[in-house]
Amino acid sequence: MPAPESPVAARDTEGAAAAGTGTLTPAPRSDFTAAMNAVLPRRRSPAWTLANCLTYGRLVAVPVMVALLFWPESHTARWTALGVFVAAAITDYLDGYVARTYHQSSALGRMLDPIADKLLVSACLLMLAADHTIVGSSVWAAIVILCREVLVSGLREYLAELKVGVPVSKIAKWKTTVQLVALGFLVAGPAGETVLPGTERIGITLLWLAAALTIWTGWDYMRAGIKHVIDDPR
Repeated sequence: MPAPESPVAARDTEGAAAAGTGTLTPAPRSDFTAAMNAVLPRRRSPAWTLANCLTYGRLVAVPVMVALLFWPESHTARWTALGVFVAAAITDYLDGYVARTYHQSSALGRMLDPIADKLLVSACLLMLAADHTIVGSSVWAAIVILCREVLVSGLREYLAELKVGVPVSKIAKWKTTVQLVALGFLVAGPAGETVLPGTERIGITLLWLAAALTIWTGWDYMRAGIKHVIDDPR
């Protein structure tokens, strides 16, 4: 009685027979799946998350708003610029909320978010000073805000080399809110006066309040970072 053929020998025999007849045997399902996963790693790029797209929108809003403010006498341009500014200011809140809620935080977003904020505020202040919406001693409030932005940016860049983070305080968040509201009133400017008399005066008052908060938060950041600067052995 012949011995039963082993499973390995049977498999080898079937493979040889298939090779001899020119037929192909299908690869195991697990090998096929692994091969497809290696060839088709379909994963959404972190650069195009919703949070980052909101930040990109704020960056695009800067040149649009600047272009509209080149016609400061036109009420239509003023109202359109205000609409663009308000939309950009809303994205300043939404991108952080979306990133935290839906776990879309990324290094790109952390880099671009403060850049977009500073570009929006700086461009707006410069255009408002150029069209004489901000005039006289009120220009000093704009200078204080701009100098603080440069100071904090330089401090953040230096501390980043030391792997030290600079958290945003509650006062800094209030400063940003007051600053954006002040700029909104000033962007409306003469057009806003036709709807709400005293629009520009309200904007200037809030701008000075924002400048005061700017000095406060700027000192807080310097005090928090100065220890690391002094202790740096380099």
